[in-house]
Amino acid sequence: MAGSQVPPQPPAAEGTLSPEQAAWLRLRGGLRDVRVRPEVELEETAGPQRLAPFSAALTADVLVDGEEAATGRLVLLHDPAGHEAWQGTTRLVAYVRAELELEMAADPLLPRVGWAWLEEALEANGARAANLSGTVTRVTSEGFGAMAERATAQLELRASWTPADIDLGHTLRTGPDSSSPDHPLHAHVSAFAQLCASSAGLPPLPPGVALLGSRR
Repeated sequence: MAGSQVPPQPPAAEGTLSPEQAAWLRLRGGLRDVRVRPEVELEETAGPQRLAPFSAALTADVLVDGEEAATGRLVLLHDPAGHEAWQGTTRLVAYVRAELELEMAADPLLPRVGWAWLEEALEANGARAANLSGTVTRVTSEGFGAMAERATAQLELRASWTPADIDLGHTLRTGPDSSSPDHPLHAHVSAFAQLCASSAGLPPLPPGVALLGSRR
């Protein structure tokens, strides 16, 4: 979470890991120790078990004025044998949902704007994304009867991409741990956090302004 440290996992006994498992643990370490803005709270959780041999995930909550303005989930998938649809061995899957004002939800350009937030976040953080695809959906609900005056709108963005800057062979040989600022996954986690913040209506931080949120 922002402002706190996730307790490190105990290391496995020396010599008990296969090369694939060792590479995965080093890759997964890139989900940790990423500095994000204080409004974004990240927490590591288990990934889906049926999509790939190795998986992990982050959940995100964006709090604005003490209220939840957006939520998200970033899933890290890895298949040492490679995956034809991914065009690689590693895939990131992002989901973001944010509350919207009804006037904004009615804007016909909203889906394009939502997708632009993702592209801008990836570019701004230097995250190289290959085979990028996804959808942006508006969800509106209208109340009736006693709830006739209640109407809500949400933006839902789903996207996936292959991190083109991930080289597991290099990761396995050099062994960058989660505290390394050069871990190639950090840029993608930072982009995901920025996407969540943009979806919540937070303005981008001006150039040169340091992030105040401490490492996870």
